[in-house]
Amino acid sequence: MASEKPVLYSYFRSSCSWRVRIALALKGIAYELVPVNLLKDGGQQLTSEFKAVNPMQQVPALRIDGVTLSQSLAIIEYLEETRPNTRILPQDPKKRAQVRMISDHIASGIQPLQNVTILQQMGEKKLEWAQRCISHGFQALEQILQETAGRYCVGDEVSMADLCLVPQVYNAERYKVELAPYPTIIRINKALLELEAFHTSHPSRQPDTPPELRA
Repeated sequence: MASEKPVLYSYFRSSCSWRVRIALALKGIAYELVPVNLLKDGGQQLTSEFKAVNPMQQVPALRIDGVTLSQSLAIIEYLEETRPNTRILPQDPKKRAQVRMISDHIASGIQPLQNVTILQQMGEKKLEWAQRCISHGFQALEQILQETAGRYCVGDEVSMADLCLVPQVYNAERYKVELAPYPTIIRINKALLELEAFHTSHPSRQPDTPPELRA
């Protein structure tokens, strides 16, 4: 079972899916991609077929080693525990806690407030709501990063926190958030986007990226 190629259920523009794509790229794990279009056909994640894969009807989901996992941070931690080459969690307990803190800050405190499901319910206030949620989160994040950052979010090694940061900045740019007040976030994001794993996993370079959004 373990020798089978992992299968990632992903949507090109899903920031949670992108986190996992970066982790797989950093760790050099080849996988098969199954696109789940969150907008087409009323949302392919809502089909009974996909509900059998992930009862929460969200992407990503990863089938690996005979188990199907959902929730991006749980998937990333599993990859770290089973394939520790190219570490994305520091050995030092304090730094490790900081990485988890920043990851949770984004994955729990910012992203869910402006995901597709919520924005669809906001109607005309969609853009304003997304901007407010992201700006509020980024104000706190900027302050935290001024304490923890080196070249990247925590020190000079790429960590799970960075895997969360880049997709969230991409969302902020999509929703036209003014990023000038967050120089640390901008600097780290720029440095990360130069790395191969962040480049190849980018939403503009996925099998399910529409032609007009391709890099």
